[in-house]
Amino acid sequence: MYQKLTPKQKALTINLDPTIYGTFAEIGAGQETVRHFFRAGGASGTIAKAMSAYDKDFSDAIYGKEVKNRYVTQNRLRKMLRYEVALIEERISRDNNPNRKFFSYANTVTTINFDKTVRGHGWVGIRFQVKENEDYNEIVIHVKFKENDATLQQETLGNLGVNLIFGAFTYYDNPRRLIESLFDDVATDNLEIDMIDFSGPAFAYVDNRLMSLQLVKNNMTDAVIFNSQGSNMLPADSLYKKNIFAIRGSFRPVTKVNIDMLQNGIDMFLKDAACTHEETEILIEITISNLRADGDIDERDFLDRVDVLGKLGYTVIISNFSEYYRLIDYFASYTTGNIGVAMGVNNLLMVFDEKYYKNLSGGILEAFGKFFRNGMRVYLYPYKDPETHELLDSENLKVEENLKELYKYFKLNNRIVDIKNYNPQFLEIYSREILRKIACNIKGWENQLPEGVAEMIKERGMFGYKQELSLKQFS
Repeated sequence: MYQKLTPKQKALTINLDPTIYGTFAEIGAGQETVRHFFRAGGASGTIAKAMSAYDKDFSDAIYGKEVKNRYVTQNRLRKMLRYEVALIEERISRDNNPNRKFFSYANTVTTINFDKTVRGHGWVGIRFQVKENEDYNEIVIHVKFKENDATLQQETLGNLGVNLIFGAFTYYDNPRRLIESLFDDVATDNLEIDMIDFSGPAFAYVDNRLMSLQLVKNNMTDAVIFNSQGSNMLPADSLYKKNIFAIRGSFRPVTKVNIDMLQNGIDMFLKDAACTHEETEILIEITISNLRADGDIDERDFLDRVDVLGKLGYTVIISNFSEYYRLIDYFASYTTGNIGVAMGVNNLLMVFDEKYYKNLSGGILEAFGKFFRNGMRVYLYPYKDPETHELLDSENLKVEENLKELYKYFKLNNRIVDIKNYNPQFLEIYSREILRKIACNIKGWENQLPEGVAEMIKERGMFGYKQELSLKQFS
């Protein structure tokens, strides 16, 4: 456990380090970060310049115009960081300033509006050197304010900025600790960080997907998204005004059942919603509780699952939404478009289990009000009992007696529909059985996975696969 310093202590520590020297450029909420360094004392050897190009015309004259005049963007922030660093390099002689590590801190934010209808958000980042002769590193984060007062949001932004600068120079070799330190003197009730990106030579070994996982794991955000290439995506950009279709699972490993459910569900959803693939965001969701199913989160196992899904071309969302209604409520905060979810019979039975809603004052009715909102539709994949061989779908699954009429309501109003065009052969594929065969080196599991997945598992030794093991060793 590291010792937490106050913002003043952190600012003073940076100011007293004669090797650290840089600029501050803050747009949208005043000079909230740099003032900590001015007040701490000893700032003359640290601060080269502090500025706020608040006026758009003046800002454009410095950093250039933005597409659609959007100034609170990641692109704007990175322009600011690189421009300011280039200016230091141009104007400050290395010969006259040996051992100096240059940096540029910047933010571009919008705080809560007067009517309190928009909470405020922004981009915060730092471009810095670990050693004077090394290339620059960057840490960029996106924040969402939760406080209902602009002044309080500005205070929070100032503390966050100090934490980021101190963390960059102090914990660059321990990104997990750096992430944790961002919330020193900042309550998670006041601020959300829903995207973080590390780049540069100091972070050459860093996988940003694991860093995103830390945000959810540490309750700094509810969900993070990354595309099939493994790049972090801002939820607001990915989901804004989109139709959304999602499927939840463990995907350990992804099987032909998962893909059959997803593809047939999507086909039905696009037809029902009268929309196209281009207008729809398709998401594979894995919950933190699923990742913790066997205890602590196994990061190698997490990356294995995500790598396989990425190879298949899917966008992944990692969330802390144990209940489905929370997932749908999250989607609805970004879009008014259509929302669809593909799920199996067992998952739907869990949705209709009242024990999951005891924390809600309105119980299961409140949950269903959020879950089945705005025409949200469940696309149900059938289940074949491995012992009785009975086929279960929406027509014959049994919910609790007191919920039967509620279930009928959603069924009659086409809020729960069966996926009809499924492959019957896939109904006898079970993930647990595949995992057992992989671990025991029993052949026959390969053809139950999508093309290319078995080869990937074997090449990388995923999910306990060991080429040299024989069945006799497990007898």
